[in-house]
Amino acid sequence: MSRFTQMLGNWISFPSMEEYLSSRTYSWWLSMLLILLCSFIIMTYLFICAISFLLYVYKKMNNQQETDFDTKCWKKPKQVTAQVLDMFGKIWHGYEVFGMEHLPKGPVLIIYYHPVYTTDYFFLIARLFKETGKECFSICDHGIYRIPGWKTALDAAGVKDFNKAECVEILKKGHSLGIAPGGGREGNFSTDYNIMWGNRTGFARIALEAKVPIIPIFTQNICEAYRNIGKSRLTRWLYEKTRLLYLPVYGPFPVKLRTYIGEPIPYDPNITAAELAEKTKTAIENLRDKHQKRPGNILRALSERFDKHYKAD
Repeated sequence: MSRFTQMLGNWISFPSMEEYLSSRTYSWWLSMLLILLCSFIIMTYLFICAISFLLYVYKKMNNQQETDFDTKCWKKPKQVTAQVLDMFGKIWHGYEVFGMEHLPKGPVLIIYYHPVYTTDYFFLIARLFKETGKECFSICDHGIYRIPGWKTALDAAGVKDFNKAECVEILKKGHSLGIAPGGGREGNFSTDYNIMWGNRTGFARIALEAKVPIIPIFTQNICEAYRNIGKSRLTRWLYEKTRLLYLPVYGPFPVKLRTYIGEPIPYDPNITAAELAEKTKTAIENLRDKHQKRPGNILRALSERFDKHYKAD
């Protein structure tokens, strides 16, 4: 290559041809890397936009209103969506759920660790809907709910930036609700499955007011399925100031995913919200420490796809 660029430079009387091509090569590789890092985000965005469009057409064809997503008319598309999600989880991640017996029949507040992408949580609620017919509403970040083209899909899935009163009402009506207290901060900046809840106790106040149990869950290897880059003081500062920053992501790697459902933390009128929040955090950390090898390793998580003798404790 060096000989070729030297000959080319002599031929066109441009002695710096090798330097020029080298810089162009580096620029090309950098561009390809950036495209690779952004491709999954772009694909996810377009996929959800397409789902939203199809659901919007379905809604208009069936003369449904904006708030009619709980009607029987939506049962079929929800079943199809759950089947697709569950199939993707099984094929790409060998997805499994342990501890289904810990889920009571009534409403519960599901609390989970927030990875880069919360696909494990949506695999879980798809499995629950498929096997039990129970729907689970979910809280998302304000910015996520306002992404152009996503609203119809999120509304149909019961995903919204609910406020406290709406959350309590959902639970009192007999529905379940899922919350990741760490939110985007945990998804962007958590390392090695460390929980980043700070002093957040809002979810605990919701559970106490609605008088429902809390179900802690944790998914093994979820931080190996998707990785992000760019964690720094600057990006952390930008996130705290805007709450709109999401770091570049690469993945998904077809690692083994196992979701563990912990024992219910029952409603106790004599416990404070701070105490309940700490109790929930400890329960998730115990699930993590029991089922997750740290530090995480993508190759090890991939090899676990072939572990035929694995048994959940």
